[in-house]
Amino acid sequence: MSIPTHQNNLEIKRHEDNIKFLQTEINRLSHSILNLQVSLAKHHSEKGNGTTDENGDAHMEEEETEQIMRQEGSAATLLCKLKPMKSHHATQALNLALTQDVLGIVGVVASLGRVEDDDLSKILSEYLGLDTMLAIVCRTHECVKVLEKYDGDGMIISSTGIHGLGSSIGNSIKGRFQVICLEDLRPYVGAFVADNPQRKLALPKPQLPNGECPHGFLDYAVNMINLDKNLLSVTTSGHGLRETLFYCLFSRLQVYKTRREMLLGLPCINDGALSLDGGMIKESGVFALGSRKNIDVKFLASSVESSMPANYIETEDMLKKLKLERTHVTEDMQREQELLDLAKMT
Repeated sequence: MSIPTHQNNLEIKRHEDNIKFLQTEINRLSHSILNLQVSLAKHHSEKGNGTTDENGDAHMEEEETEQIMRQEGSAATLLCKLKPMKSHHATQALNLALTQDVLGIVGVVASLGRVEDDDLSKILSEYLGLDTMLAIVCRTHECVKVLEKYDGDGMIISSTGIHGLGSSIGNSIKGRFQVICLEDLRPYVGAFVADNPQRKLALPKPQLPNGECPHGFLDYAVNMINLDKNLLSVTTSGHGLRETLFYCLFSRLQVYKTRREMLLGLPCINDGALSLDGGMIKESGVFALGSRKNIDVKFLASSVESSMPANYIETEDMLKKLKLERTHVTEDMQREQELLDLAKMT
């Protein structure tokens, strides 16, 4: 065995110091990761134990019903009126054809999701428009066919379907109304965010030509809708509302904090973008300018994740980054250990 030289001793000392430094970094990262995991786990545990405010949920449902009920003559208003009536009128008028158990009406778009704050609610609701916010969502195509019947000339038979039901309770439907059939939508095909109770879509963050994510980018609109756990799987194939309804409505619509930041992100905006202060790009190259339009029906503040911290998304992202950084530092330490072992042998 060769006797270590002064130079070799310095080399050994350098590797040992590097290993100590890297071990300190690993310990620091592990501590930060643990703190974030505890924070997220505490939130999930609270939701799992049902700590949401039931009175608050009831109040929000009442507010939600009231804003839809103000839209006189709409099919959505008719559905709201049916809720307290159970299925009595539907049974009499349509021989069970319009009861939710048989037909599979999921609800009205505006009632199927919650958002984190009022600014987000306003811009998403304006982007979709009143007709879409009041659209009836059905599970199957059979549901759509039962809603409206036609005579031999293609005219609506007003005594049948949802029109007959409306007349029977004094709520005639005026004009057109949208119906969205989940069964006919092409669902999102891709991965979901791991261990996310909301089953958010694992969409890659937009990247500018320099490879960086645009400053001020918050998330994709489809992931900013909070769903009740019962809506995470609604189709016979096991798809939830996020990957069917809301992916169809929003696709990869991006949401930014400000209009200025949204415009700086133009190089990587393909399916439109919104900003919390009112900016709107409908699609690549199509801008919506002028004053913000107020929509009478909007998504309400979140009841599903009302206790979720405002920086929840950032916390999840930071956790992923710290885990990746710890992996890289661990690999560096392993290389240093190999070099140390080699130096000791020479």
